[in-house]
Amino acid sequence: MSSTPSPGRSPGPQPIHNPDIVGFTQAEIDATPVRPKWNSLGPGIVAAATGVGAADLVATLTAGSRYGYALMWAVVLGVLFKIVLVEGVGRYFLATGKTILQGWRTLGSWTSWYFGAYILIWGVVYGATAMSSTALPLAALFPGVDVTLFAIAAGLLGLALVWLDRYRLIETLMMVLIGVMFVTVLLSAVLTAPNLGEILAGLVPRIPSGDPEVMFYVLGLAGGVGGTITLAAYGYWLRAKGWNVPKYMTVMRFDNTTSYILTGIFVIATMIMGVELLNSAGVAISKGDKGLLDVGEVLAQRYGQAWATVFLVGFFAASFSSLLGVWHGVSLMFADFWTNVRRPADELDQDDAPSLSSRPGRFFLLWLTIPPMALLFLDKPIFLILLYGTLGALFMPFLAITLLVLNNRRSMPERFRNRLVHNVLLGITTLVFLVLGVSELAKALAPLFGGSA
Repeated sequence: MSSTPSPGRSPGPQPIHNPDIVGFTQAEIDATPVRPKWNSLGPGIVAAATGVGAADLVATLTAGSRYGYALMWAVVLGVLFKIVLVEGVGRYFLATGKTILQGWRTLGSWTSWYFGAYILIWGVVYGATAMSSTALPLAALFPGVDVTLFAIAAGLLGLALVWLDRYRLIETLMMVLIGVMFVTVLLSAVLTAPNLGEILAGLVPRIPSGDPEVMFYVLGLAGGVGGTITLAAYGYWLRAKGWNVPKYMTVMRFDNTTSYILTGIFVIATMIMGVELLNSAGVAISKGDKGLLDVGEVLAQRYGQAWATVFLVGFFAASFSSLLGVWHGVSLMFADFWTNVRRPADELDQDDAPSLSSRPGRFFLLWLTIPPMALLFLDKPIFLILLYGTLGALFMPFLAITLLVLNNRRSMPERFRNRLVHNVLLGITTLVFLVLGVSELAKALAPLFGGSA
């Protein structure tokens, strides 16, 4: 094979690995693992913070207000699912040197067409949602300013920060935001003086009877809280961090597990607030992100306006961290997608995954920001919502199933292939997401058959 570098490959101080071989050299695979340290956390924090937005907080608060601590076990199960999925994404990248998009491409071109349609529709709908979500707490804190202005400002600020293409800057900002989010929600939860015995009892799996909607909340807590498409972006954040060879496998696992455990603690704190603030007082909150404003009002009534302000700051941090993470990670995914539809899968090396400075990366950054602004002034088109719901319902089972295939292949270095525990957990995860996906799909398509959206 020729040693000529791939066309368009930017020169660097050292290649990530030999572009003329599939995967890594045996020496790279056998290299001494880098030992994890507490200050090495980064990509996992970014992935976890991106996946926990205002909608997730509302879902958890609502579940707590309706069922008390009875579904606490579903939160823990959801954390386990996310650890398994994200570890699988990170392991594939570090073991093969290929991004998840490059892996999907080897399964057939249909994966690129599905993902391409999904990411474009998802980008417009999510862009509007993220900007609105970030604007709501700001409008509550500064009532004299129109919420739409805050939404547009949030989108443009996210665009400007990510446009700089400085991963360290984004990681630092995300660390600060998740710190604020974590501390404010945790303090608010502690303030309610939760019942520790009831919390521990809620870790025992059981399904409350008498409510036909309970399974929706069980599946939502287990499968929906903590991200969807952003889970697949983990490999791109590993690459941006410089963790791009097999010796970072142990660090990656520590980073991923620790980050999602912290996310789990955060979600548990949110459920505590739902139980102690809402369930005990029989308070119902609004659907959508506005439900968090209702929580702020309850905090103000019980503990004073200062605590409401603290919670609103946490609400802003959760929303803006998700916005920043999506603007960064999903734009990298789109850039990689564009590369993959233009070149055969067996020609692609991880060096070929373009940066945010590439034209497709820049395009998607603008796509996430500019077209969604129109939705801020209009009711969201029903057709777009239907497509978004339909394609989105299929993504998590798609990710779980493709990881089962990719990480069991013979082309995967043997020491990094799925073990029995990986396959069992991924199998359970796939089953849960298939059930959840079918449920969401039915909900998304209901308007076409005369049902409610």
